[in-house]
Amino acid sequence: MSLTALQIRPFTPYPIQISHHTYRRIIKLSSKTLSKPLQIKSKSQETHHDFTPQTRTQDDGIPIEDVKIIAKFKSRHNYIRVLEISRKADHPFAGSRLLLLDAPGNIHSISFLFKSLTNTYFDVFAALPPIIPPGPIGILGFGAGSAARLLLELYPGVVVHGWELDSSVIDVGREFFGLKKLEKQYPDRLFIYVGNALSAKVKDGFSGILVDLFCKGSLIPELQDPNTWEKLRKSLRKGGRIMVNVGGSCVEAEDKRRDGKVLMEDTLKAMHQVFGDRLFVLNLGNRKDDSSLALTGKLPDLDAWKKVLPRSLSCYVDMWRPLSL
Repeated sequence: MSLTALQIRPFTPYPIQISHHTYRRIIKLSSKTLSKPLQIKSKSQETHHDFTPQTRTQDDGIPIEDVKIIAKFKSRHNYIRVLEISRKADHPFAGSRLLLLDAPGNIHSISFLFKSLTNTYFDVFAALPPIIPPGPIGILGFGAGSAARLLLELYPGVVVHGWELDSSVIDVGREFFGLKKLEKQYPDRLFIYVGNALSAKVKDGFSGILVDLFCKGSLIPELQDPNTWEKLRKSLRKGGRIMVNVGGSCVEAEDKRRDGKVLMEDTLKAMHQVFGDRLFVLNLGNRKDDSSLALTGKLPDLDAWKKVLPRSLSCYVDMWRPLSL
């Protein structure tokens, strides 16, 4: 299907405002691009292989001396930790701040000192605006604002409405992830609500919805219910789409009985009951079931989509595949 110029809107570069933090230390982790939990690696765990010159990936460990914990506490809903990664670390997350919200240490938000794009699934989220009609975008599972920052900085016309259940997460975002500055910078384009994300709604419906809803290290149970997806579908305006982080085997739950791969499959099955063949999946990671995202609606004209995205985002366009149950 070919999309008209009105359906594929061009990417417009926008000045990126980045707050200046100081990064000093870090650990062994893996990204929520792959949604793996953060793991601490002590010096005793290092081998000769660790010091062999090579390109590090997000799955590689980071020495504990390169990680600094700058916040750690339990809120009503989450076990919150904020980590600061040294800019000198030999790792893709060097110079970043990470938000962990569960005991296993899955990464829920990330920000960098000198760059906007993250090389995580948040970047895939940022590819959504050109293929949806004009109008507000809802972020269900706002976290510290990683996805919102990308949308606001890359697309000057986008208005974001974000929902987060835990007010403490929003407080952490404002104190450690530059969210307060983002709110001041975009007072007419960023609106944050504390409450149940599945009750989100705006007048005339959303043009797009980003879903990133996890609890205690696993997808929330409501996402395995077709009724949830029918409700979200009805909250879209004509031509609207939903993009979802459906996790995968790399997500480690606090309850070992909640297997990430099984929950991913059950969530996709529930979505399929509502969206049918208009459902596509993008797989990240080394294995098919490592970590995945889902996209509703007819598959856009891929060439047109790529042309209006920055080069660092266009690489994701060809990765979408029809859901195979």
